[in-house]
Amino acid sequence: MTEKSLRDRLIGAWSLISYEERPVDGSPSFYPMGTNPKGIIMYAPDCFMSAQLSKPDRKPFASGDWFVATDAEFKGEATSYIAYTGPFHVDKAKQHLTHSMFISLFPNWIGQTQARNVRIEGDRLFLGSASPISSSGKTVMSYLEWRRADVTAMAPGK
Repeated sequence: MTEKSLRDRLIGAWSLISYEERPVDGSPSFYPMGTNPKGIIMYAPDCFMSAQLSKPDRKPFASGDWFVATDAEFKGEATSYIAYTGPFHVDKAKQHLTHSMFISLFPNWIGQTQARNVRIEGDRLFLGSASPISSSGKTVMSYLEWRRADVTAMAPGK
């Protein structure tokens, strides 16, 4: 039996378990989406991907209209959610992949291609930034753990 390629093993949906950022200056790690984040990352067979990460318990806008919010509501929205989508590419030799941001909630990422270190162990996917990024005013390395998504666990009311 032939072992599946890294690309083939990525295909599907993964649910976010943890998201940690470790400052390169050695200061304490922090969790930008809290210690119990929500998120889904999906890799499609046609080499497109989509990532959605969120703090739990986000507050609804008082107006009920996503185009009508206070400055504080907009700021909270911008810092409590990450979303981007675009093509991905796997480098089998280096065991890393790239995400190219075609669309992003953070406009600075649009048009960027970012490298990720990748490791899959059973039903767990480990992604990390391949080089430092800026986050919360610090230079950090990001570490995310995902579990193969189970649609029954995401049903309404779960």
